[in-house]
Amino acid sequence: MRVDLVPDGLWERVAPLLPPAPRRRHRHPGRLRVPDRAALADIVSVLRTGVAWRDVPAQAVGCSGVTAWRRLRGWTEAGVWPRLHTALLTELRRADLLDLDACAVDGSHVRALKGGHHVGPSPVDRARPGSKHHVIVDRWGTPFAVTLTGGNGHDITQLLPLLDAIPPIRGLRGHPRHRPRRLYADRGYDFAKYRRLLWKRGIKPMIARRGHAHGSGLGKVRWVAERAFAWLRQFKRLRTRYEQRADLHQGLLHLACGIICLRRLRKSL
Repeated sequence: MRVDLVPDGLWERVAPLLPPAPRRRHRHPGRLRVPDRAALADIVSVLRTGVAWRDVPAQAVGCSGVTAWRRLRGWTEAGVWPRLHTALLTELRRADLLDLDACAVDGSHVRALKGGHHVGPSPVDRARPGSKHHVIVDRWGTPFAVTLTGGNGHDITQLLPLLDAIPPIRGLRGHPRHRPRRLYADRGYDFAKYRRLLWKRGIKPMIARRGHAHGSGLGKVRWVAERAFAWLRQFKRLRTRYEQRADLHQGLLHLACGIICLRRLRKSL
């Protein structure tokens, strides 16, 4: 198993979240269970390189790709990845490395080669099947929440679901934070209805106006959302959607967000 795929810092945070392994039979125990850390290394290898599960070299990582896929399926259904992401956000807030006052939101298209749920004709890819990643980040580009929709979904439809997806972030004394004070967005989010809904939630909308010339100055703040997508695209498995099951692709998105948060935390130490 390659140690650099699952460093000690990542494993120490993932291990307590994993569901207990099933008990082995006494009379006919069968094969030994592949260690969870080896399976996680396989999952991270696929996430980074984009290689197909069946093509993962077991001798290089530690187990077969099929075994790792089954482990990914079980851990996704157990909700491991969102809890990992939330735990790392809490650590970042405790270290004063989050800015919950100013956040930015945006969406990005990816091609979906095998169809599945949350797939639709992409308006930016000649109506080919595609999906869309939606992300909300702080002023440094740290992802708070990420969602998945069909490629034909409008960005504005995910504005409130993204805000609802932000977990209660603890780490400091007082009530946990789960919403920003200001939200920056481009012209695709310029709807009077949603501006009113943001004000009702106590969030000041900083959204570029449609029909106005460029030069609002909001680009100096909103660019961090584009940088977050660039960080996510470093994980080659996320550049194109191969998973038919939307929950597995969503799980890989949460794992990538957790790794991004861990990188930021390690750089500050």
